[in-house]
Amino acid sequence: MTLRLHALITGAALFLLSFGGSALADGIATPWQMNFQEAASPVMERIEDFHNLLFWIITIITLFVLILLIYVIVKFNEKANPVPSKTTHNTFIEVVWTVVPIIILVVIAVPSFKLLFFQDKYENPDMTLKVVGHQWYWSYKYPDQGDFGFDSQMVQTEDLKPGQPRLLTVDNTVVLPIDTNIRVLQTADDVIHNWAMPAFGLKLDAVPGRTNENWVRITKPGDYYGQCSELCGVGHAYMPIHVKAVSKEEFAAWVATAKAKYADSMPAPAAGETLVKVAQAKD
Repeated sequence: MTLRLHALITGAALFLLSFGGSALADGIATPWQMNFQEAASPVMERIEDFHNLLFWIITIITLFVLILLIYVIVKFNEKANPVPSKTTHNTFIEVVWTVVPIIILVVIAVPSFKLLFFQDKYENPDMTLKVVGHQWYWSYKYPDQGDFGFDSQMVQTEDLKPGQPRLLTVDNTVVLPIDTNIRVLQTADDVIHNWAMPAFGLKLDAVPGRTNENWVRITKPGDYYGQCSELCGVGHAYMPIHVKAVSKEEFAAWVATAKAKYADSMPAPAAGETLVKVAQAKD
């Protein structure tokens, strides 16, 4: 009995902690995580605030409906109320159940539209990152830093080093500066992909023949991970994203090195080669 009570208390504590604000680790999902990853951009901070607002609204509505149902069950069951009321109209109640939902929708709509406009695009960004989705890897370009670019593919399980997360580690990491307004341009060259970074609040389709735009301002250094979030074929699960956020000084030093490293663009892998790699990634 004591062990069972201890387990229940521990489980309840973990459940409450999962709603306590930040996740257990920055930039990567953790086992049994129930909340968002810790926000690392103004957009994600606002998404989290909006989520918390909706959570309390939904909770209050759910509790109200539950209490109302219990009241009806207790007061109007056949034993307690053998002669049922034949009331068909109540003007006050009808006005209330019309006006209150309208007020609730307005309370939800105002911050929702403000968030949509805020995350849409940033005028006069400090730099641009171009993202191109392929089956099944990503390509990146830095047009404001000399237009160098590189491909980024998942590191196979057998090639991982200690500490590197499986299915999230890539051979070439995207490096971005913190406290910088970055425009992210996204497209694809075959099918629809989606460049999604949970900690940044970024999730936008990369569509062939079209360039979509969003933006990010990373607020703290660290390693952040994401994945393709649009079903794009057999290798969909093997298109990880790794962004390393560094200081502006470190970013400038990295750019100087990257210009030489990626002077010649890497050729795209052949379709057969990619399929073989995808097959090897499956355990």
